[in-house]
Amino acid sequence: MTTAPLTSLQRVLITLGHQEPDRVPLFLLVTLHGAQELGLTIKDYFSRAEYVVEGQLRMARKYHNDCLYAFFYAALEIEAWGGEVIFVEDGPPNASQPFIHTSAQIRTLQPPVIAETPCLQRVLETIRQLHARSQGTTPIIGVVMAPFSLPVMQMGFEAYLDLMHEEPELFALLMQINEDFCVAWANAQLAAGATAICYFNPVASTTIVSREQFLRLDYPISTRVCARIKGPVAFHFASGRCLPLLAEVAQTGAVAVGVSTLEDLATLKQAVAGKVSLLGNLNGITMRHWSDAQAETTVKTAIAAAGPGGGFILADNHGEIPFQVPEATLLAIAEAVQRWGTYPLHWTDREP
Repeated sequence: MTTAPLTSLQRVLITLGHQEPDRVPLFLLVTLHGAQELGLTIKDYFSRAEYVVEGQLRMARKYHNDCLYAFFYAALEIEAWGGEVIFVEDGPPNASQPFIHTSAQIRTLQPPVIAETPCLQRVLETIRQLHARSQGTTPIIGVVMAPFSLPVMQMGFEAYLDLMHEEPELFALLMQINEDFCVAWANAQLAAGATAICYFNPVASTTIVSREQFLRLDYPISTRVCARIKGPVAFHFASGRCLPLLAEVAQTGAVAVGVSTLEDLATLKQAVAGKVSLLGNLNGITMRHWSDAQAETTVKTAIAAAGPGGGFILADNHGEIPFQVPEATLLAIAEAVQRWGTYPLHWTDREP
């Protein structure tokens, strides 16, 4: 009697349960490459839900990808608040000038109404279509910007740091406004059919703030947010270091954490084994220049470090693979996972 192969969703759920499925799941978090697949400009690609849906489905088939990524671009949330987005030909759209010019504006700041915001509705329509077409076989990942990190785009880094340290009352008010929007936006994506939410929070990383600042400023916010989101949450530091924070991240209820290539993967795995799964940690910047052999070696090294025992999803370390990474490299990564990621990982016992 033959056993039916696992679906991507089954593979990921087993992994998140800290067990070994048939192979290590692969999350190639490709966003902009869908435009290439369809022969569209990046701006045109994100103009219609149907384009993003088709791009994601094609890339999932091509790269044996174990997720469908409903993320458009980080500046979409700024667009939702009424800010301007700048599109370029070969990279992610970026936020233009901050729309909060003085801290006093925070007192009258109103969050977007999701049902009345076209760019948010495009994302929700994308999720609905992905849910319908994937028929429960592949996890659909929605994305929100953490309340603690969003102000970098809302008001600019320097002004935000001044607010954080010099105006605690207005800082707290902005966090409350952002928290309510973050929760509503996450739950809207889950209601549309997303399987889980990726919670991007790079400012909370120890690359930017100290552990003490994280505990004092962000940890209470993120704990509340994760508790209010009605589905699984992956806490993602978007390339930032997080090893000193992992015990607290586990206590937020997050099921996974996106980790940086700047930290040792085996050490990270040891710190959270059986508590939180790891997502990472391929370097998307150097990936642009990898040969097929380098891709294979890097994938093999990552799997050896974090794959045994489950609890590991191979992905890039930032949450978005650069537009300049060639298709041949993505195929080499996918092929390496097929070759070296199959459980049981007996070959790791023979590694020096």
